Amino acid sequence: MRTIGKLLLAVVLLAVGGVAGFVVATRTGGDVPLKLASNDTNTAKTLKFQLVPSSDQLRKCMPHAKVNVRVELTTDEVGFDTVKFDASGLPPKTSFTAFLLEVPASPFGAAEYFVDVNSDKYGKAHVEAKLIAEEAFSSTLVGKDRIRKELNHMGMWFADPADDDFCFGKGKGAVTPFDGDDEAGVQAFNSANALPGAPLP
Repeated sequence: MRTIGKLLLAVVLLAVGGVAGFVVATRTGGDVPLKLASNDTNTAKTLKFQLVPSSDQLRKCMPHAKVNVRVELTTDEVGFDTVKFDASGLPPKTSFTAFLLEVPASPFGAAEYFVDVNSDKYGKAHVEAKLIAEEAFSSTLVGKDRIRKELNHMGMWFADPADDDFCFGKGKGAVTPFDGDDEAGVQAFNSANALPGAPLP
């Protein structure tokens, strides 16, 4: 059975195996408040929330940034869910890496890289990914025990360490491992404020 506590985007590209997702691009949409809503045309449910800047400094540097996430939960009906990012007010022509996370802010815990979000010259971005997006978890061996960690949060990083220079100064932002080449900038957005207290426990 589904549980709302496991809704924040399970991409089963994890070490335990699963269904591969794919990404298509379409045009940008508007603001979306956090809520669980019924779809009038079928029995699917939709989860909507916003990612927020990861620090006060980033919030000041990107005062108009909005990252809206919409998850259409249709795995039972069609074999996959649809995850949509609609963003505006981002630095123009900038790539971000998106991760599913155990904890939204440092030290993050278990993490799974699942999609890139690229802004256009106007600072807008739209990404639509079709994937299993309900049971997010990681699984790894610790000694002889297999440990499962729930991935109920999301974060986005500047894909290139130089991409956060506009906010921190040239070379002053941390270099982090949150990209395929093991070099990214700081975390730009996360789901810490998606719900009061612990988002989607």
